[in-house]
Amino acid sequence: MMGEQIFVMLVEDNADHAELVIRTMESHHIVTKIQHFTDGETALDYLLRRGVYNDPDSSPRPHIILLDLRLPRVDGLEILRVIKEQDEIKSIPVVILTTSEAERDVTHAYEHYVNSYLVKPVGFEEFSQLMNDLGIYWLGWNKQPR
Repeated sequence: MMGEQIFVMLVEDNADHAELVIRTMESHHIVTKIQHFTDGETALDYLLRRGVYNDPDSSPRPHIILLDLRLPRVDGLEILRVIKEQDEIKSIPVVILTTSEAERDVTHAYEHYVNSYLVKPVGFEEFSQLMNDLGIYWLGWNKQPR
């Protein structure tokens, strides 16, 4: 994917966590565009091209989805379930990025075909390194279908 526009969809209701993800990815020049959604329903509207997002030209598919679990309106596991049931979007990698270390959450995420499950580190340096490593792996090294 090197040399092409890299688009990340971030679904995160915590403004501080979202800002940290966005700043880290921008500072490491990992992505070209990040679109941030603060609730699950709006994120699904975008992915399923409903309502104001019905135009494919103005609502392009992301290269990767960073998804929190605890979201207003529709939770992250439900979003994941819907994504992986839709033929046109199920191949988009979904990375759960959450504070939950609960085994139940990890198990449910993998039962719904999550591509990766990451627990947000508390410290800024650790979080920054995680975002850098995530970007290098998923957007640099990982081969995805076009």
